[in-house]
Amino acid sequence: MLYVIRHTTTYSYRADVSSGRCVLHLLPADAGRQRVLSATLTIDPAPAEQAETLDFFGNRTSHVRFSRPAARHRFESRVRVEVGAFEAPHALLTPAWESVRREALATADIAGGAPAHQLFASRYVPLLDAARAYARESFTPGRPVLDAAVALMRRIHADFVYESGATDVSTPLAEVAERRHGVCQDFAHWMIAGLRAIGIPAAYVSGYLRTRPPPGRPRLVGADATHAWVSVWCGAAGWVDLDPTNALVVGEDHVRLAIGRDYADVAPVGGVIMASAGHTLRVSVDVAPGG
Repeated sequence: MLYVIRHTTTYSYRADVSSGRCVLHLLPADAGRQRVLSATLTIDPAPAEQAETLDFFGNRTSHVRFSRPAARHRFESRVRVEVGAFEAPHALLTPAWESVRREALATADIAGGAPAHQLFASRYVPLLDAARAYARESFTPGRPVLDAAVALMRRIHADFVYESGATDVSTPLAEVAERRHGVCQDFAHWMIAGLRAIGIPAAYVSGYLRTRPPPGRPRLVGADATHAWVSVWCGAAGWVDLDPTNALVVGEDHVRLAIGRDYADVAPVGGVIMASAGHTLRVSVDVAPGG
């Protein structure tokens, strides 16, 4: 499937920002069945410095520095990407989750894609007793790891209510779990917390999801949004991406932008600015097939 994606983030300030440094995850990289055909990033006003690197997890990362006063900063990425079909391993034929846990703990691999980095607590994913207990309801003795992970995903989808604006990135995961209301970021963090708490490596994936308008209704340009899901390590079966917000195995409708331990590793725009007042944020995302 071929996609054309436009992602615009605009920060408008109540007083001019004198300077700032930002780290951007706005350009996807080739990853498995995903091939980036073109990708451009436009920044207005133009920064004094701009450099692109690959971070530890292999994400394309832009580092920018602003040195002139500005009333706003606008970041726009335009991407053409091809996503191939994916056939997940048969869930019942994957290894028992206990053997995957043992293998993950015994691995000596410390490369960016190694499961060892997705086993422990991170900034937004503490190892909560409540998350462990929740996950163990699906991870019964001897159950195949992917079968159990899919069951956990479906329970989260059934038990949690998607509510835009119910949380923000600073909302503690324990509070999200108690209220059981949140957004895709919260669904992913909760699933990761449960998996890691029982010893199964799980990573946070940011990206885009193609949305389909109701029959007879036009597709609204710019009305899409960034999305988040979970990549679960299944031992010999490899990494499998699961979307707890929609209760499905990730396929051609998902475009990966970045992967990390949690949202902090993959935030589209992060950094520090020098300012004396607040700001407003506007994000517009358009994911269109074809092109």
